[in-house]
Amino acid sequence: MEIILASGSPRRKQLLAELGLKFEVNPTDIDESVPSNISAHKVALYLAQKKGAAARDQWGKSACILAADSVVILNSKILGKPKNRSEAINMILALSGKNHQVHTGFHLQYQQQEIAQKVVSNVFMDTISQKEAEFYVDNYQPYDKAGSYAIQEWIGHCKVRKIEGSYTNIVGLPTHQVYRAFRKIKGPNNT
Repeated sequence: MEIILASGSPRRKQLLAELGLKFEVNPTDIDESVPSNISAHKVALYLAQKKGAAARDQWGKSACILAADSVVILNSKILGKPKNRSEAINMILALSGKNHQVHTGFHLQYQQQEIAQKVVSNVFMDTISQKEAEFYVDNYQPYDKAGSYAIQEWIGHCKVRKIEGSYTNIVGLPTHQVYRAFRKIKGPNNT
């Protein structure tokens, strides 16, 4: 089966490769705007399904397509990718001493089968000083990361007190659930 990863995320690519799957990376180019009636908690799955539909239009039903999207939510508000240094620092300071959620939606489709799922992980941050936030932003340039951080970098090593749920979900792809979905779509007797 030909597997298409409809995402340009290097973190998703790495995680999928670590599952031992052979795949091709073909990101979809979609309008990521979301209707105003969709709550923050439904955005990741909505965008994953939107990306999956665009990929299916491009590749057809014979390809096995995996699309995904992640959002960071603090107090029911989505923290997107920062536009500049100041915004990145402010986002990190907003997370200081609080817990937030990372929602990743994924959409897997092959022939007539589809699995759409959202996975939520809770992240508990220690306090982060202005100097620490500046250090992180200046040294790790988190401009392509939702919420202005990556858990697998300095901030995750030094400032995440605890997580509840899937670690790989916070990185960008809930590998346990994705692997189970691949097993289900391929059939229980296939690896």
